[in-house]
Amino acid sequence: MDIEKTNRMNALFEFYATLLTEKQMNYMELYYADDFSLGEIAEEYGVSRQAVYDNIKRTEKILEEYERKLSLFSDYMVRQDVLERLETYVSEHYPKDEHLASDIKELQDLDE
Repeated sequence: MDIEKTNRMNALFEFYATLLTEKQMNYMELYYADDFSLGEIAEEYGVSRQAVYDNIKRTEKILEEYERKLSLFSDYMVRQDVLERLETYVSEHYPKDEHLASDIKELQDLDE
């Protein structure tokens, strides 16, 4: 399995899991987070491999569509980049400014 796709699906799952059905959540978590095979998931739920495959493919499309419409993951990535640059700038130019450091830490904590 492609590691980039796996990482993306896991990230999208973290942002949008609550919008999925319980079955979709279970299949995606087993397949992407726990690295179960289609056959193992099928056996666990008493369904065919094809049923699991179809469900996972549909759910991947749903997650991508949520991201396309809501952009929660991409916005998060942009915020992380900006915060990292800000943190570097402050540490280089204002290393003793505890107020700035505290504000940056507060912003970082919002996304955790």
